[in-house]
Amino acid sequence: MARTTLRLDDDLLRRLKEKAARENRSLQDVANDLLRQGFALAARPKPYKLKLKRWKAELQPGVDILDRRTLFDVMEGR
Repeated sequence: MARTTLRLDDDLLRRLKEKAARENRSLQDVANDLLRQGFALAARPKPYKLKLKRWKAELQPGVDILDRRTLFDVMEGR
C-alpha cells in the first residue's frame, strides 16, 4: 500500500471524518471507498442518446384521428 499526502479542503475533510465516525470506520477506508466509487462512475460510458428526425405533420381535411377505422382506411389508401 502506497503512502501519500493530500491537501483537502476543510469542508471535505470534515465530511470524511463525519462519515468515518458515523460508520465506525477509519478515515483511510472511507477515502479509499469514495475514490473507488468516483472512478467507477467516471469509467461508465455515457448513455446512448437516440436522435430522431423531425418532420412537420399536417392533418388531412376531413380525417378524424380519433376514428380508428377511418384513419386506417386513409393510411392504407382506401
